[in-house]
Amino acid sequence: MSPLTGQPRPRENMSEAARAASELLEVLWGRGQEAAPSGTVSPSQLRALLVLEKYDGTNLRSLGRALGSRPPSVSRLCDRMEALGLVERRTSSTSRREVELRLSPRGRKVLEEHRAIRARELSAVLDGMDPSAVAALTEGLTAFHAAASARLDAAAQARPTDDDQGMAADSA
Repeated sequence: MSPLTGQPRPRENMSEAARAASELLEVLWGRGQEAAPSGTVSPSQLRALLVLEKYDGTNLRSLGRALGSRPPSVSRLCDRMEALGLVERRTSSTSRREVELRLSPRGRKVLEEHRAIRARELSAVLDGMDPSAVAALTEGLTAFHAAASARLDAAAQARPTDDDQGMAADSA
């Protein structure tokens, strides 16, 4: 809020609009998720699959940093995804003590199905918008994507923190 006018600042307005839109997107996507032919995956699993697609061969520590999760939680998440056949763990080619995470063919199929569901939901919403608003949204979302990707890249590639030191989450 501006102390002079008592009105929300433009960035605050944008943050509120983005939050509200993202919450509605979650609802729209959740409606179709249960209809996915491969079955339902949790939102945490879906986020992890998206990160693993972008950073193929990453380790548990880097996945945890990208997701903002602690190593024990990430390890359990990967255990569940491996049991569902969504990811594969392989010994790293650079260190036998480290495990690389890769999407399995089934994990790739799940992502394709969820993207198709999301595309249908988005198309239905965009069809109800004015073309000039769609163009402005496209421009803004393109810039947002670039900034968010840079932030995710920085998180995934950050140096280990003191919390990460000595943790065995990357092994076995």
